[in-house]
Formats: sequence, structure tokens, C-alpha cells
Amino acid sequence: MRIKLKNTPEQVELIKALGSKNRLVAAEASEAFAAFLGPVIQRVILQAGTASQIYTDAPFDENDSPSYPLDLYYNELNNGYVSVWSQTLAGGLPSAQDVSAIQEVKIATYRLDSAVSINKRYARQARLDVIAKLVERMSQEVLVKQERNAWAVILKALGEASTTPSGGSALKHYIAAGTAGQFKLDDLNKLMTRVKRINESWAGGTPADPYSTGLTDLYVSPEIKEKIRAFAYNPLNTTKGATGTTDTNVGIALPDGMREEIYRNAGMQEIYGVNIIELIELGLSKKYNFLFDQYISETTTLGGAFNPDNYQILVGVDNSKGALIRPVSTNSETGSQFNVQPDDQFLQRSDKAGFYGSMEEGRICIDARALSGIIV
Repeated sequence: MRIKLKNTPEQVELIKALGSKNRLVAAEASEAFAAFLGPVIQRVILQAGTASQIYTDAPFDENDSPSYPLDLYYNELNNGYVSVWSQTLAGGLPSAQDVSAIQEVKIATYRLDSAVSINKRYARQARLDVIAKLVERMSQEVLVKQERNAWAVILKALGEASTTPSGGSALKHYIAAGTAGQFKLDDLNKLMTRVKRINESWAGGTPADPYSTGLTDLYVSPEIKEKIRAFAYNPLNTTKGATGTTDTNVGIALPDGMREEIYRNAGMQEIYGVNIIELIELGLSKKYNFLFDQYISETTTLGGAFNPDNYQILVGVDNSKGALIRPVSTNSETGSQFNVQPDDQFLQRSDKAGFYGSMEEGRICIDARALSGIIV
């Protein structure tokens, strides 16, 4: 994520004023620069973050207490309660809560903040590259905190949730791959079936579109994306032998048209209408894999306990539901979600200029049927 400031006379003048030895001039420039920073950083974290593709924003006034109605998502269940998952403390563990399906759920919010500073001599020299790094640093600090809290809710809901279809037994929202360490089209095909089963209508039948269109996105590690690229030249086999095991002597290739598309695009971005999205934090021994290990409720899978060093989770999302909500506070005066102010801890003798930025948001999953996964 690289930010470059335009070298215009107005911008250069503002930066130089930021480093002025005249306290009044420097203070006015700091206020103006802070007002400029807020919208820029807000736009950066929305574009750079992966969670922004999954969560739906629900802005609220900074003086309000956000809530969301559950009766839009659920009918009156047998026990009258549904489970929701939310992040109540920045950096903490998400919590699960049983709430009446006919009530509004109150959403806890928390503050994400960052403070940065520079030596004023860079401002007096109009070093736009240094100022740009200041903006990058604040954006990155907030983005890292934001992404961790958002994905913690996703992984906890996926790890704990189960759904009981009409006339059936409880189904977990994730399945195990047919072969440990391998991702095949057969695994994706079975996951799509599982998603359909856990997303039946309130009447126990086929849901009406567009309420649920099924699996829309699959988040995978770079290693899994490598296996998908290999579909272009490797045979795929799901034929069963007489003993019920996979017959390794039979190779079944993809259709030529699909293999050519994979080859041309250096790896598919879509399979069966499902978007394939690469995530660095997923994979063996990676951050989100360890998070999922903390939340998974099953003790065994693929023949053993889930171990983040041996198995990895692929996260499926049904974005047609809008079941993952991000309530975010909006400043009543400026209308901005991310607010930056001059940091007044720096005195004249320090010859530094600092800025403090913050935003208040929450993360909640009000319908875990939007989440699914494959353990590979």
C-alpha cells in the first residue's frame, strides 16, 4: 500500500506551514492537515482491507447505540433464540451470544486508533515523501487492527456454528477435504451442497432468491491457489475403485476450455461461479489458521485433531445474505468515519508535529449460515 502526495503549490505551502516556528501558523496548518488526513485514511483502509468485501457497513451517529433486528433474518425458532457472534473488545476474543429471534441485538463497539509524528524539519523542507510515509503508517496500523478483529468474528462463527435442516441432523458449516493436503473440484462441489442444505427457507424448503444464492466467495491461501493453477496441467480424479478408494491409475482431466482459461489467467479467479480470493494470512502455520484452531468445536477432522501446522481452513462466504455487519460511528459534524486531530502532546521545544487518528466500529455475524469452509 503506497501513498503519493501530489506536488502542488497549495500542498507544498501547507506542509511548510506545518513546520513553521510560529505556533499559530503551525497550529492552523496542523488542523487543516488533520482534516485532510481523515478522509484519505478512511478511503485507504476501505480499499486495502479484505474484510470490507465481506462486511456490510451500518453507519450510526457517534451519540447513538447501534442495534440490528434479527427478525429480518430468522423465523420464530423452536427455542426462540439464535446465536450471534461479535467482537466486544479490540484485540480480544469474539463472543457468542444467544438472543431472542424477535428482538434487536445490541452491538458492542470499540475504538481503533493510531498516533504518528515527524520532525518539523521535514515539513519545512516540504519532504512530501516523508509526509506520505506518515499517512501510510497511520493507515497500516489501523488496518492491521481492523482486519484482525473482523476475521476473528468470521473464524469463530465458522468454527462453532451448526445448523439442523428439517428432518435431518445437525450439520457443521465446514467439511473435510477428500484427501488431506489436497484441494480438488470435488471438495468445492461438496461444499456447495453443504451450503445449500444449511440454507433452507423458513418453511424448510427451497429459499427464494435473492435471499440466498449459495456460496459466492472462497478465501484461500497462496498454496491452495497454486494447486488451482495446477488444474491446467494435472489430471483430476474422483473415480472410485472396487474397494471404495480412489483409483490412482485413472486420470480425469478438466475440459480443454477450462484448462486453457486457467493457463491464460495464471490461475482461475472463479470456479463454478465462486470467486477465488487469495489471502496471505491463510495457510499452514499462518495467523488466521491459528485463530481458527482456537475456535473450532470438533476435536477431530481428517483423521486427527485440527492442527494449524498440518491442516488449513478455506473460508467460504455467501455475500448475498449481508449477514456480517460492521456498525461504524459517523462524526455528526464532518460526516467522517475516521477522525484525525493534531496530537497536543508535542511541545514547541520538541520540534515535532504529531497526529492522532481513531474510529469506532464493531463487528458482528448475525447469521452464520453465510459462512462455510473446507479443512484441507
